Amino acid sequence: MRKVSFDAIDHEILLQFIEHRIADRRVLRLIQKWLSAGVMAHGKWTKSTEGTPQGATVSPLLANLYLHYAFDLWAEQWRRRHCRGEMIIVRFADDFVVGLQHRADATRFQRELRERLRKFSLELHPEKTRLIEFGRYAADRRRERGLGKPEAFDFLGLTHIWSRTRAGKFQLRRQTTRKRLRAKLREVRGELMRRRHLPIPDQGRWLGSVVRGYFAYHAVPTNIRALQAFRTQVERHWLRALHRRGQRDRTTWERMRLLSERWIPEPRILHPWPSQRFDAKTRGRSPVR
Repeated sequence: MRKVSFDAIDHEILLQFIEHRIADRRVLRLIQKWLSAGVMAHGKWTKSTEGTPQGATVSPLLANLYLHYAFDLWAEQWRRRHCRGEMIIVRFADDFVVGLQHRADATRFQRELRERLRKFSLELHPEKTRLIEFGRYAADRRRERGLGKPEAFDFLGLTHIWSRTRAGKFQLRRQTTRKRLRAKLREVRGELMRRRHLPIPDQGRWLGSVVRGYFAYHAVPTNIRALQAFRTQVERHWLRALHRRGQRDRTTWERMRLLSERWIPEPRILHPWPSQRFDAKTRGRSPVR
């Protein structure tokens, strides 16, 4: 997995990319003002001469457009010209995963990608960029070399783990990353404490909407245990918040179970398996002669 850092985007190059798509000079001037608006942190304004403004609504759009020219178009031509096996790319904003059939292709692509991004004042995140062996035959090949199971990797809030089905076939198991799970629970706990004096139906409606929204993203196949753990922790945080309303509160776990059944949805898988959702096929490329 690789993550690109946008702290040093060249504004001049970015505006040139935008001009390929937009001819209206008024829009271009407005975008230029966004880029030079600066950042306000702790009451202090800082001028921005490079990078996209953090927190600005236009930043994800500009960063995505910048990567389209700096990465997407280049990666497509690299696949046609240099890749000797299959290659697939999944990118969302500045996070992307590149899968290549041959290690030699992966090593060359990573090296040349660094050089390519350097030309546009970008760099790969040093801690989130890894070259790992993964896939259907990875475990067998690593076993032959005396190595352990393939490494797992995080992508878009989910940890992707090599595993097998009960029939012994390869299976990609996905579960919510621990960091993402803990961060969401801290957010829920803090908000419950702020809402603890509201009527219980109001708390329940809010909490139910939060859990449903969480499930809408994370309810992927093989992730049911993480969903159940999230719901259980939400119950516990709600009970603690109710106990903090006053010394006379006597809400028991039996009462809490009834409230949970009424307001908090049960976890269930909402998304189909990738093979059912879409059929992604790649075509091998012949070596460049």
